[in-house]
Amino acid sequence: MSQKQTYPVQLVQPDGRRVFDREHGALVADIDAPRLRQLYRDMVITRRIDVEATALQRQGQLGLWPPLLGQEAAQVGSAHALHPDDYAFCSYRETAVAFCRGVPPEQLTALWRGVSHHCWDPDEFNMTNANIVVGSQGLHATGYAYAAHLDGADIATIAYFGDGATSQGDIAEALGFAAAWSAPVVFFCQNNQWAISEPVAVQSHIPLVRRADGYGIPGVQVDGNDVLAVLAVTRQAVERARTGGGPTFIEAMTYRMGPHTTADDPTRYRTAADTEYWAHRDPIERVRLLLEREGDLSPEVVQQVTAQADDVAARLRAATVSMPDPDPRRMFDNVYATEHSLMTQQRQQLSDYLAEGAQS
Repeated sequence: MSQKQTYPVQLVQPDGRRVFDREHGALVADIDAPRLRQLYRDMVITRRIDVEATALQRQGQLGLWPPLLGQEAAQVGSAHALHPDDYAFCSYRETAVAFCRGVPPEQLTALWRGVSHHCWDPDEFNMTNANIVVGSQGLHATGYAYAAHLDGADIATIAYFGDGATSQGDIAEALGFAAAWSAPVVFFCQNNQWAISEPVAVQSHIPLVRRADGYGIPGVQVDGNDVLAVLAVTRQAVERARTGGGPTFIEAMTYRMGPHTTADDPTRYRTAADTEYWAHRDPIERVRLLLEREGDLSPEVVQQVTAQADDVAARLRAATVSMPDPDPRRMFDNVYATEHSLMTQQRQQLSDYLAEGAQS
């Protein structure tokens, strides 16, 4: 017997028309015009941040940058579903999540400029820095969530990862542990269709969300370019985690419109026709059309949001190009929790070498 065809949760169509969905619509019934404009604003600003950072890398001001172009709704919608005390464990592309969590734009590029091992203080924003080891953040989120549960904290964690990470053993182990111990963690997969140059069809012949079935946890597939639908399903998953219901797996169907990183050339493995379908499903355009259709977006508001985005981009650029080079001796900081004799010796050797160079 064939299984019943299921479709991603959707509340707004690409042309801005609403979709009737009693269950999920009720989860975002409080999102009135001002709050919808806030979602629109955050998406526009984070795209502007992304464009500016990409330009900075092309101009030699950043060593690398992982663009999020096309994934704004998945990140902004899910970030707005989190409580202040929830903890986000990211991969390396969640710039929009960081912005929504309150990270100042001036702190977004230090790691990518190569002047620091991190960008912001995780404890200040309850969000980790960029994680380059693909999939390991799933384990970190699960461990933190379970420890918080043992401490009696009614919080949730969320682990962001891409479709490529679902092929990593770390995600499988995290799902297994979270399911066995009902850890309050949300697994948020941004299926942007490409694991660098490998299409998702190479990784799985079934929807990724169905992997949740094997662990006995709820799974939901959502239109990742629909900010309201993402907000709804993430709210549901976060509430389930915070109230003792255990983990949830979310597959947000979106598309990486740009390169994997600025070191990547997507024209080597996909054509313009590959992106055309998704170009007509732009997440920002969708919410703009919704606001216009319902008479809640004036030219003045658009101009104001554009000005805010340009201001944030200017702050990002000014902070990036003025970042001082780090003291080379900082490489020994935080290697061990306590001072280690070998590190002390090597630090002194480097200090002597630098002093000799300065004298010559």
